[in-house]
Amino acid sequence: MSESTQAILEAENLHKEFPLGQFNLFGAKKVVHAVEEASFSLYPGRATALVGESGSGKTTVARMLARIYDPTSGTIRFRGEPIKFNGSLAALRTYRRHVQMIFQDPFASLNPVHSVRYHLSRPLRVHGHAHSEQEVTEQVLALLRRVSLSPAEQFIEKYPHQLSGGQRQRVAIARALAARPEIVLADEPVSMLDVSIRLDILNLLARLKDEERLAFLFITHDIASARYFAEDTLVMYAGQMVEGGPVKPSFSRLNIPIPSSCSRLRPILIVSSA
Repeated sequence: MSESTQAILEAENLHKEFPLGQFNLFGAKKVVHAVEEASFSLYPGRATALVGESGSGKTTVARMLARIYDPTSGTIRFRGEPIKFNGSLAALRTYRRHVQMIFQDPFASLNPVHSVRYHLSRPLRVHGHAHSEQEVTEQVLALLRRVSLSPAEQFIEKYPHQLSGGQRQRVAIARALAARPEIVLADEPVSMLDVSIRLDILNLLARLKDEERLAFLFITHDIASARYFAEDTLVMYAGQMVEGGPVKPSFSRLNIPIPSSCSRLRPILIVSSA
């Protein structure tokens, strides 16, 4: 198998429970099973859409892959090797250099008291990609240009409240790119943006995926976005993976109830196949 077809990140039987702080009649703690036995793989240069309604567990899956949450059980493999941190912050930092996350709400994920320069320079310094002030400035400007924030000099000293929603999300994307990752976990990256700019952000992510050979996990409740952006799809329902495969066949053979929040197609994202 060639390197390009080998999985770069694999999840095997991931399970996540959250305690409810209550006890049942037998004295055992009550838990909610947020994710049960989730297994899938991500590949360089390909996007896998993880589709499901709110509360289906899809964001929990991404946060386990990012190691924001520790799985209750199951295994995560990076380049074929099980991920084991054993409490090591250095090992966690190394892993996160390869695996970055783009959050749903760009305003909440950016610190309002810090400038764009700060948000982009911090991962450059933390991961050793820039050292001098000149290197930092040059790379921050380059990152802004990569996400189509130009002229970059007009954005570098701005604060989140001075940017539009689409501009904030571009900064969040640039921050993820600053670590030079191989895997990007995008959690509903366009759901909070105006309809008029969603397609621009999806096209930006698609370009970066192709140029950098990034492996994408694209979380969404919108089937139209999944069809447009991803090559493969996984469908979650009530914490379980219920379907997977190429995008169009997977949606056409679903035999679970899809709520209106998932089945609504946004016309701006529908493109001709001709």
